[in-house]
Amino acid sequence: MRHNQTCVTTAPAECLLTTSAAHPATNAKILAVEDDPAIREGLNINLSLEGYRPIMAADGERALAILERERVDLILLDVMLPGRNGFEVLRTIRARGIDVPVIMLTARIDEADKVLGLELGADDYVTKPFGLGELRARIRATLRRANAKTAAATTTMAFADVEIDRIAHRVRKGGADIPMTAREFSLLVFLVDRPDRVLTREILLQHVWSTEHATLRTVDNFVMRLRAKLEPTPESPRYFETVRGIGYRFSAAGTEESSKE
Repeated sequence: MRHNQTCVTTAPAECLLTTSAAHPATNAKILAVEDDPAIREGLNINLSLEGYRPIMAADGERALAILERERVDLILLDVMLPGRNGFEVLRTIRARGIDVPVIMLTARIDEADKVLGLELGADDYVTKPFGLGELRARIRATLRRANAKTAAATTTMAFADVEIDRIAHRVRKGGADIPMTAREFSLLVFLVDRPDRVLTREILLQHVWSTEHATLRTVDNFVMRLRAKLEPTPESPRYFETVRGIGYRFSAAGTEESSKE
């Protein structure tokens, strides 16, 4: 079977690619959100042949439901979707604290659309009709950047007089070690990694507790533990703020106030 680098995505049976030995399977999980059945089938087949683990969704609502229960490495997101369009879906994804890289698929070539997508948090754009060689290269490049960003992330974080060592799973406050359970540490890092972002209890459950049995009250209890261990005055939290009726926010402003004292 030959490689076809220029075929359009509307004829999936003619666009099959064999996996190249020069590019071994990555095993990355990719969510493809595309309403056109032919394009969706072509993406499913070719992503599988490239060694990826594809998950397919025909619209934005299904994609968001999948992201509630699945962790993925990359999202291919069509702009022109039924119901919520791709921009609205992307806005919701970022609002939920999901930082997975996103490549937008679009037949629209208006620069304003591309700017909007990038401002909402898209990592790249592919214009339809696209060659599978181009899409494959952009997927690899985006995953490479995401992996490099993760690898380059600092191993230590700090706010006010608190220091967090990701590798050693150690927390110090004012130079003294603060005992932390594994779950407390995971919650702390997830919050501090997203300063000033409002995170719902549901998001925290999904990312910190995953599929383990836990309730919204569990989240509240663990935030109270962090406050007791790290806040100057736990009863009047400065860092781990409650956003009434929604969830919690790690306040960068609160850390700046502490540093001035």
